[in-house]
Formats: sequence, C-alpha cells, structure tokens
Amino acid sequence: MQKNNNATLTEGTFLSLISASLKGISQVILIENVITGLIILLSLTLYSYYLGLIALISAMIGTLIGKFGGADEDSVNQGLFGYNSVLTGLALTLFLTGANQWIIVLIGAAVAAILTAAMMHFMKNTGIPILTFPFIIVTWFTLLVSYRFEAIQLSTALVPQDLAHWELNIAGKVNWLEGTFTGIGQVFFLDNPYCGALLFIAVFWAGWKFGLFAILGNAVALLTSYWLGGEHSLIFMGLYGYNAILTSLAVAIVFKHDGKHVASISGICAACLTVPITASVTTWLLPYGLPALTMPFVLTTWMFLGAKKVLPKL
Repeated sequence: MQKNNNATLTEGTFLSLISASLKGISQVILIENVITGLIILLSLTLYSYYLGLIALISAMIGTLIGKFGGADEDSVNQGLFGYNSVLTGLALTLFLTGANQWIIVLIGAAVAAILTAAMMHFMKNTGIPILTFPFIIVTWFTLLVSYRFEAIQLSTALVPQDLAHWELNIAGKVNWLEGTFTGIGQVFFLDNPYCGALLFIAVFWAGWKFGLFAILGNAVALLTSYWLGGEHSLIFMGLYGYNAILTSLAVAIVFKHDGKHVASISGICAACLTVPITASVTTWLLPYGLPALTMPFVLTTWMFLGAKKVLPKL
C-alpha cells in the first residue's frame, strides 16, 4: 500500500501544534513540559470546561501567530508565543461579558502574541525576560476600553473604588490549608483548592525543585502577608501567593545566574517582596477597577534579575 505522505505531514504538523500549545500553557508557570501543560489544562477544565477550552484555543492562536509569522522555530515549539495569549484569554473571559465577549477574547489572545514578539525584540539585548508583561498590558487596556465603547462590556466583578473612603478589613476566617492550595490556583484565576492541588502535581511533574520552590514561595507569601496584617479573605484566597510562587520559580530556578544557594535565598527574598508590592499595586489600581494580575511578579523579578547584572553576588 502506498504511504500517504501528505497525511503524515498533516498529522505531524497537528501534533507539533498541540505540543507547542500545551507547552504554551505550561510556560505560564515558567515550565516547558507537555505533560505539565496537559495537567494544567485538566485542572482548568475540571474547574470550568469553558475556561479549559479558552485556554487551549488561546494557546493555539499564539502558537499559530508565531509559526505563520516566521518566528524562530525553537521559540515557537517551546511555547513562548502561547503563554501570554493563554493568560489574556482567561482574564478577558472572566472580566468581560456581553454578546461580543468571544470575539474580543480571541482578538485579545492574538494581540498578546503580537505584543510578545514586539517585546522580545525590544528586550533582546537586555538579557531580561519579558515574562507576562504583554498579557498585563493587553488585559488592562482592553478593560479600560470598555468605559468608552459599548461593544466591550465590563463584568460587575470589577468596580472602581474611592481610596478616600477605603477601610482595611482584616476580619475573616483563617484557613491555612485552603491558602496553601489556592495560591497556585490564582495563577490561572482558579479559587478552588482541589484544582490548586492538581496544579502542584503539574509543577512537581516538571521536577522536584520546581515543586519545592512553588511551595516555598506560597508559604512565605502566606506568612508575610499574615504577619503584616493583611486582609484574611485575600490572604487565604491566594491573592498574595500566586505572584510569590511565580517570582520564586523565576529567580531561584529558571533565570538564576549564580550558585544554587545564593539563587535560593534570592528567590525566597523576592517572594517575600511580592507581598507589599502586590498590596501597593492593588491599591494603585483601585480607582480604575483593574486587577493587579501578575504585575507584582514582573516588577519583582525584573528588579532582581536587573540588579544581578550590576551586583552579580547579590
């Protein structure tokens, strides 16, 4: 029987697309691993099949833009054009509503991939990774556009608040076990501890060091925010933990440039610092009704990685 070379080529291309897309999902937590991406997708789907579908489609959009745009093949296959699209797709799905939501979400995922390419060019000589900055910018700008165009409708979950009448409410139950698992879930906007536990499995699959520093990053965020007298509801919903987890992984493992002991200490210190930065960024954005997203992670990681360029022993 004659072999169908066209079918084989098509099958190989499709599998390559799925592999790169799953890596795009795993790259959200700074990991390049197909199985990790698949477990994360499972966690999202168990939480909401709609979010799982959006994550996969958004990852594929980012990957296809990188592939057909002529980007470096290694970068595309590593999922580096997918992760900002994934986060943008998830965020716009949760923070927007209305009949045009689907199309806006897909356009946002595409724009995030394009901005990712632009940021890669602008920062290629700095040695500093772009991280999730494209996702943050696209999401914030899209949410702000909703105040000017009727076609883009903002969810009622985002409400601008007047800082002049702001009051800190530290009441609320203390649930350390729930806080342990919700922190990592919030990376993907999930507030379910069971889905968070599945995400920890996804991280450990990529390597025990990744799992260890994900746990340490979340733990120091819980302790630091509690010691500083943060709102219990925010602490144990994981809203101080997810940026710390990402920062710990970035500084201690993924982008380390020094000895393992120094990198480990820097990673823990960076995770602690994300807590007050998260509080300040959240407060800064209150009058605009915008979420902090992963900006504390980006700012803290950039600060530590940039400082190491001048202070290599830090």
